[in-house]
Amino acid sequence: MSKIVIASGNKGKIREFKEILNQEITPYYEILGDFEIEENGTTFAQNALIKAKEIYKKLGEDYIVISDDSGISIDELGGKPNIYSARFAGEKATDKDNLQKVINELKILGKNNSKAHYTAAIAIVSKYGEYVVHGWMHGSVITTPKGNKGFGYDPIFIPEGLDKTLGQLDEEIKHKISHRFKALNLAKPIIDMLKR
Repeated sequence: MSKIVIASGNKGKIREFKEILNQEITPYYEILGDFEIEENGTTFAQNALIKAKEIYKKLGEDYIVISDDSGISIDELGGKPNIYSARFAGEKATDKDNLQKVINELKILGKNNSKAHYTAAIAIVSKYGEYVVHGWMHGSVITTPKGNKGFGYDPIFIPEGLDKTLGQLDEEIKHKISHRFKALNLAKPIIDMLKR
């Protein structure tokens, strides 16, 4: 049976993948050590595939490599930060830096909120080929962070139909509505098929 490897060093993402897929997943750096992969695609799907293909190439046929590229797009910011979500405030930016940059840019425009959506693209690469699935979560962002659960932009994002930020919601609720959960639900049958 093929071993599943995730092409991510983000501990928050790795935890979510394990919880949602409910199977053993090994972070790539535990096998290959840590190294940078240049994400030079122009879409979430392209960047997810770039990461998955690079790791698969180094590991070989006995592995299934899954990779996620995800981010937030904010209407009032013209769709930014989009694929630059993880480095919106610069290459070495922390989650806090990126969050603050979004808040600052909205305030410069005189806005306290904006419609926004998250996108998750999950790439799956194995000896049987390449697959990409997507998930989305719509809602709005606010300029006053609330809650300390989750990671990234979670403290300022309020999902459609709710009155709390992702930073305030329990994992169980978040998993049921998140962009990554929706994408992983589509990825799961593909992964199960490839594992045989």
